Amino acid sequence: MQIALVAGELSGDTLGADLIRSLRQYYPEAKFIGIAGPKMLAEGCETLVPIEELSVMGFVEVIKQLPRLLKLRKKIKHYFLENRPDIYIGIDAPDFNLPIEKTLKQAGIRTAHYVSPSVWAWRRGRVKYIQKANDLLLTLLPFEAAYYDPQKIIVKYVGHPLADRIPLETPVAPARQQLNLSNDKRYIALLPGSRSQEIKFLMADMLKAAEICWQRQPNVEFLIAAANEARYQQIKPFLIGAKLPIQLINGQTQTVIAAADVVLAASGTVTLEVALIKRPLVVTYRVAGFTWWLGIKVVRIPYLGLPNWLAGKKIVPEVLQDEATPENMANTMLNVLNHPEKNQELYEQYRAMHQQLRCNASEKAAAAVHELLSMKNQQFK
Repeated sequence: MQIALVAGELSGDTLGADLIRSLRQYYPEAKFIGIAGPKMLAEGCETLVPIEELSVMGFVEVIKQLPRLLKLRKKIKHYFLENRPDIYIGIDAPDFNLPIEKTLKQAGIRTAHYVSPSVWAWRRGRVKYIQKANDLLLTLLPFEAAYYDPQKIIVKYVGHPLADRIPLETPVAPARQQLNLSNDKRYIALLPGSRSQEIKFLMADMLKAAEICWQRQPNVEFLIAAANEARYQQIKPFLIGAKLPIQLINGQTQTVIAAADVVLAASGTVTLEVALIKRPLVVTYRVAGFTWWLGIKVVRIPYLGLPNWLAGKKIVPEVLQDEATPENMANTMLNVLNHPEKNQELYEQYRAMHQQLRCNASEKAAAAVHELLSMKNQQFK
């Protein structure tokens, strides 16, 4: 049994690692190969190229990297046409994975896509392409199946693995003890993102915002969560000469979140982690100006942060693009920090979200893949 898995960034790497672990219950001797990050590698997946090769955000940024990405996609496609897997599972990264999935499906190879593209928000026409490219779609969110024709693609809602992994209650004290932090201080966590470009666009202004907060409230200290070693090394130079109490911590993002009173986070999967750990959150983001302009022309959702669009309303503040100035970030963080009376309502909304997404996702996803692989001519249930 050979199972191909291609993840495009660290959040996909986490999904892939959990899926590999669950698939081994059905296929203990299977070979896993594709594009993998550190977690998938730790589960025994071989990688054809480093996952960082795919971690590019934004329209402008992708265009700049397009020749390289197209060459890489061609390489992956040809590899799996020559070394036919029993199934190819694209994990998110739809613009990279879907064309490969379509070609492989036409060649008679089973294909699945894990994480529905955001067709409810933009490029709804992709639904037809997704259905042509895949035998199976595994969705993380309960409302996504309604966008697909059940006669043309099998859709399974599996929930979100983060909701399974993160406990319903995450107390502050153990996290602070693990990081050797004081229980008498107040902490703001800065999460600038897992991509190099996110650090480039956000880190300097996040630090300026932290300085403003510290000048106004000297009892506040700061924690920066580096998503991995590459981001840790990228962030370190920003801290040279910093004159405020701040720690850069590598590879312990969830512990940093749990230790914080407030979190300032780049929009992405990490904002869902904050919601599941149930800490007050400020969402921020910035990309190239043209990328943002184009995005607001085509995206049809009123919010960017995952907790907000899962809730269907703004439950956490967002400070985005031109509004993402150090002054605005600082004002918003201090407003959240100094109004703890609002936290109980937010906690209840977070908890309801957590329970809805907690479905043993990786086990359900693996079971769906196994059923697809076991299928001959009988109907997939």
